[in-house]
Amino acid sequence: MNDTTSKINHLEQQVNELLELCKKLGDENNDLRAQLQHITSERGTLLELKEQARSQVEGMIMRLRSMENA
Repeated sequence: MNDTTSKINHLEQQVNELLELCKKLGDENNDLRAQLQHITSERGTLLELKEQARSQVEGMIMRLRSMENA
């Protein structure tokens, strides 16, 4: 009987450790999803800024060329 109780206690401990690990992994997964959402949003903003800069540089080049030809 003592051996059975010991095995049950050990199994209970393993189950508790597994539950803790599942919770930890769930929390990490939620954090990673939030980070991904933030990075995706930031990427969109940076792409917009890059496009604005590209447009401004193209405009400056066109003005310089027109000044050169004038």
